[in-house]
Amino acid sequence: MPRPHSLSTHYPTAFLTGASSGIGCAIAEMLLAENVRVWGTARDIARLAPLVEKHPALFIPVALDLDNSDAAQAAFETASAEAAPGASSPSFDIVINNAGYGVFAPFADADFSLWKTQLDGMLITTTRLAHAAFRAMQACNRGCLVNVSSLAVDFSLPYMSGYNIAKAGLSALSASLAFEARGTGVCVIDFRPGDYRTAFNRAMQIPRANDSVCVASVWRTIDSQFNTAPLPARAASDLRRALLRGRSGTVRSGSFFQARLAPLVARLLPARLLRALEARYFGSP
Repeated sequence: MPRPHSLSTHYPTAFLTGASSGIGCAIAEMLLAENVRVWGTARDIARLAPLVEKHPALFIPVALDLDNSDAAQAAFETASAEAAPGASSPSFDIVINNAGYGVFAPFADADFSLWKTQLDGMLITTTRLAHAAFRAMQACNRGCLVNVSSLAVDFSLPYMSGYNIAKAGLSALSASLAFEARGTGVCVIDFRPGDYRTAFNRAMQIPRANDSVCVASVWRTIDSQFNTAPLPARAASDLRRALLRGRSGTVRSGSFFQARLAPLVARLLPARLLRALEARYFGSP
């Protein structure tokens, strides 16, 4: 029996991309603990086995690769029909666009095809999924769309141009859709997590070795921040509170410095001073 303030009383079903690890897995565990049925995705469906074994009645694994846009949309539409059989406009109650990855390299050093692949998957395909989800939610006048962007929107990450562009684009999309959803039963959340202790840094794509002192210093800082960051359960808890509020808006999540202080500094300081502080933070000579 769902608790009085359980998410499942408001949102019985959810679709979550990137559910196999990190923040996505923490969000999946949070939703499942709230008795929400979760269709969770991964490129390799075998990586979802632990969630299937732990929650056989609530978790439905879905193979989805952002690099294959047509197949990704087809997978979403099939799952949506399974979640709402017989409905004229099948729709999930929550759709969370979380999947993504990092590429760490000076912009000009990497072949452009690498950046294009990242942007096609993380921005274009994710926007396509958001379009399908938002259209269905509008048709039935209910639901919550969550686009997981990043605090990199407020405070960009050096040598991660593709990631910064994709996440900024998702935040802009969320702002646009939140305006369009005003006065309806649909809400749109721009969820911006900072660093969390996940495998994100270990899975980072680094195209080639770089002997630049600046690049090496920035990487040491980024790697260290992830290794000492809060556990991803905090991000899931922050998102839970936002979902229960049921209002559109931006939700920042992370340590006090990253989620509160850094965004405030980014908004208030002149650009030149902000760049100088950023270089000092990342240990750039």
